[in-house]
Amino acid sequence: MNNHVKYLPADERRAVTVEAVVELAAEQNPNGITTSAIANRMGVTQGALFRHFPSKAAIQQAVIEWVAERLMSRLDKAILGVPSPLAALEAMFLAHIEFVSDHPGVPRILFGELQCAEKTASKNIVQALIKRYGERLSRLIEEGKARKELDAHLDTEAAATLFIGTIQGLVMQSLLSGDVGHIRHNAARVFAIYHRGIRSTQ
Repeated sequence: MNNHVKYLPADERRAVTVEAVVELAAEQNPNGITTSAIANRMGVTQGALFRHFPSKAAIQQAVIEWVAERLMSRLDKAILGVPSPLAALEAMFLAHIEFVSDHPGVPRILFGELQCAEKTASKNIVQALIKRYGERLSRLIEEGKARKELDAHLDTEAAATLFIGTIQGLVMQSLLSGDVGHIRHNAARVFAIYHRGIRSTQ
């Protein structure tokens, strides 16, 4: 057993477990990650793992909660003090891209949950995350329209959907190419096109 992990407080050991799953998801299909693989990555026994999580589903839920909390926290920090809605949208876009670049297993985990046919606690968390994200974007877009930074006739819902879809497209291309650097390299250029489509021309 990894002595460092063995003597960590319970909360920290749960956090290390979550991080191990995120790392493994960058290397393989998240659906194929076993508790044995998680324990091996951590250097502990499966028994030690289950002292902190009652089931594999509980581990998965903890991972999704971690993703939702960390992503939204990073987005909040990115737009803190940003003077305009349009600049805040760009900051959010680039912060999301950086998050994915730092944790390339995250998109695979989220896509895997959304593809699951049955209702699960983890899937509910992902859906709630997407809803919160969309609401955050809609508020910024409406503020941008009110301040005449964005086109007054812009369809707010469609613009928010396109924002998220653009990031998902970049993520899918990076997964297909096997090069996570691809997403960071193209992010600014892609956002520039999105920017031109939503800004006010007056």
